[in-house]
Amino acid sequence: MRIMLDFIEVWGKVWRSLSLVALICAPFPILGCNLAGGSRAILGGLQKEVEVSHGNEREQLAQRPLSAMTKSVMLENGTEPPFNNAYWNHFEKGFYLDAISGALLFTSADKFPSKSGWPSFTKPANAGAVQEKPDDSFGMQRTEIRSTSSGGHLGHVFDDGPAPGGLRYCINSAALRFVPASEGMAYFAGGCFWGVEEYFRQVQGVLQVTSGYMGGHTDDPDYRKVCSGETGHAETVRILFDPELVTYKELLSRFFSIHDPTTLNRQGADIGSQYRSAIFYIGDEQLEDAKDLIYILGKRKVFTDPIVTKLEPAGQFFEAEAYHQRYLQRNPLGYCHVNIGKAKKPIDPEFVD
Repeated sequence: MRIMLDFIEVWGKVWRSLSLVALICAPFPILGCNLAGGSRAILGGLQKEVEVSHGNEREQLAQRPLSAMTKSVMLENGTEPPFNNAYWNHFEKGFYLDAISGALLFTSADKFPSKSGWPSFTKPANAGAVQEKPDDSFGMQRTEIRSTSSGGHLGHVFDDGPAPGGLRYCINSAALRFVPASEGMAYFAGGCFWGVEEYFRQVQGVLQVTSGYMGGHTDDPDYRKVCSGETGHAETVRILFDPELVTYKELLSRFFSIHDPTTLNRQGADIGSQYRSAIFYIGDEQLEDAKDLIYILGKRKVFTDPIVTKLEPAGQFFEAEAYHQRYLQRNPLGYCHVNIGKAKKPIDPEFVD
């Protein structure tokens, strides 16, 4: 009996909405690209009843109550109005999370103005962040994009994007939660980046860690040049984190707990300015947090010698070569000066502000 009632309810939605959507989409193919496909669960057939029935399960993953528009978009495959949503013309530095699961989906570095009325990206933050599904609703052949983590509807991907990839990920703002760089990004240099990267990758609340170079005077650094000591760059990790799960202060405490900040241009056997201890801060708040912790660590005499960690404003970050990324995951017996096992453990109280 329940199945029959569900059938009647969904079919009623289809019948009441079909003529309206057809009227809106027919004269406006650009709008229809997102709107028609984005409404498939409500308008496109009874097969989507299964996805809608799982909506409550996905909503339970949310870290906050979902707005009516987010529910419509992600759980019912709806579409928000073009040019009247939060991020269509938003270009602040930062990154975008799944509004339900909090997983990393896109970054501002890959966002571009498409004039479509919805946020547009050239690629996801990582290859596994989204899933593609064929969408042939309303007589159009398109590719729908869904979040891998929550299963929620995000939008569609088209082949009219900028070079070199040529793709445009057209995403609903209501499916995203934006985190500004000053609140969810950190840059640390603490010796060889292999171990620092792997350590922070395992810290709860960290979304992505990338090895690279920062703090120098050249705009084309590579590993060979940086190791020469002539570029001024330090081996640095860029950390994207969810500030609702882990704070910048906690990451600072962990940073000081895993390396020796008292040795100038050196960590263990690694010697050179590229191995210096440095914090590249974003904004005054990060700078003050770093100064405060250094002062506290000095007052507590946590280290025998004075801390020589450099505090520098974050400049351009140059991503390291592919073979350096996730190096210790691919080479578990590789060199590492960091005790990675501490990543899953509480921070030693003496390092906590």
